[in-house]
Amino acid sequence: MKIEQKKWSAGNGWKTFSSQERFVNFTEVPELVLVFGGNEALKDRKLFDEIRSWYPKSHIVSASTAGEIIQTEVSDDTLVVCAIKFEKTTLQFAESNITSADQSEEVGKKLAKSLPKESLVHVMIFSDGLLVNGTPLVKGLLSELPKDVSVTGGLAGDGARFKETLVGLDAPAETKKLVCIGFYGPSIKIGYGSLGGWDSFGISRTITKAKGNILYELDGEPALALYKEYLGELAKDLPASGLLFPLNLNIKTDAGPDVEVVRTILAVDEKEQSMTFAGDMPEGVVVRFMKANFDRIIDGASGAANMSLESLGERKIELAILVSCIGRKLVLKDRVEEEIEAVREKVGEQPALIGFYSYGEICPTAPTERQCQLHNQTMTITTFREE
Repeated sequence: MKIEQKKWSAGNGWKTFSSQERFVNFTEVPELVLVFGGNEALKDRKLFDEIRSWYPKSHIVSASTAGEIIQTEVSDDTLVVCAIKFEKTTLQFAESNITSADQSEEVGKKLAKSLPKESLVHVMIFSDGLLVNGTPLVKGLLSELPKDVSVTGGLAGDGARFKETLVGLDAPAETKKLVCIGFYGPSIKIGYGSLGGWDSFGISRTITKAKGNILYELDGEPALALYKEYLGELAKDLPASGLLFPLNLNIKTDAGPDVEVVRTILAVDEKEQSMTFAGDMPEGVVVRFMKANFDRIIDGASGAANMSLESLGERKIELAILVSCIGRKLVLKDRVEEEIEAVREKVGEQPALIGFYSYGEICPTAPTERQCQLHNQTMTITTFREE
């Protein structure tokens, strides 16, 4: 695997982190070029054309963010680029559009059906972060993929603005889009890990009225009004301030133990006194409010890195793609790079790190599992090695 990484900022232009000398004057073609960045930079046709000029025959996958990650740097409103030349692995791509959350499951099925299944090992998905309900999206993907195929990825971000999110495949990124990448062949080895680090507080409450990812009532009371009581003065800054106080859901599964997932707010409706979350809020599920614990958030990033290595047998990795939640970034503030440094400490100095802060993270809950979940407020890591 050969990797080239670059970063663009308005003040400094392009900076090279690692280079394969433009892949030996284009004689080697990277199969995949990942581009994560701020909305305005992603919309800039000149910047896209510049990236395309470096990699004229490569597939370019892009997503907007709530913060860009490259190596151990975290920045806003920049572009980070990672061009990857696989030695023995082949890739396939699929894309789709979406206009409402109700289409999420069908779009997931459509994307999965578009990928050939023979020799498929892993799927990464980058999705619109506002129109999509991540829970049925994941359900749709898994329903059409072989049971032994793992899935990771994330929902695109838009800082703390929550106005529009962008995703692209071989063209400037646009709204209402999803892109899937399929990884094929026996040589590619994939690891993954996910962990949070938030503490529950207050009494448990039950979801008594909800539809899909829209929450109306907790314990028979208007959900938004109750939530505002917990936020106090911070309520005036909703939905952004809601990222500091997510909800922990205890979801029963058909087989195996209950699964705990975290849900964070994307939007509020004052008229309906409702809140829209990144994933489903099933009626009857018990929830608890959560708050940040700085040290445990950093430990969570370290733990996610350990999990991603465990699923690879703790062998050396070549690339790590990090998708972490905007809520973690808002809590950590100026110390946000500490969670990336915690990952670096675990994976070593050699692997290339690339990623972004998101509106939702998609990853299995344990290194031995294949079936993934939608997460919020979580650090997720996908690691790659070729043999």
